[in-house]
Amino acid sequence: MSESLVVCEVDEDLVKKLKKFRFRKETNNAAIIMKIDKDTQLVIVDEELEDVSIDDLKDELPERQPRFVVYSYRYHHDDGRVSYPLCFIFSSPAGCKPEQQMMYAGSKNKLVQTLELSKVFEVRNTEDLTEEWLREKLGFFR
Repeated sequence: MSESLVVCEVDEDLVKKLKKFRFRKETNNAAIIMKIDKDTQLVIVDEELEDVSIDDLKDELPERQPRFVVYSYRYHHDDGRVSYPLCFIFSSPAGCKPEQQMMYAGSKNKLVQTLELSKVFEVRNTEDLTEEWLREKLGFFR
């Protein structure tokens, strides 16, 4: 049932921004943090971060509000290769208002499908968002 639940649409400007972000040429870590505008029921840009570590990203996320993050991560493989996976992270901290939680959870699938992302992760506590956590999650995509 929740697979087909769509609560909020994705802002067209955000879709364009994220498609451009997908093909960026920079080799640093970068992120686009998104939130839901309750009034317009649209997923919109909250913040754009360049050259941001996972620890800095964690500090930017609210402790009591959900957020969507698309994170371009410089990933060093064990064999010496470097890749730049685009990670979708749904930050859904415990302690959020239930209606907010439902609005974000219901909009997540639509956003992931619209952006055609495959590396989709969820974190319930922003403290868990670490380099080690992300590397472990990405280990499944070798």
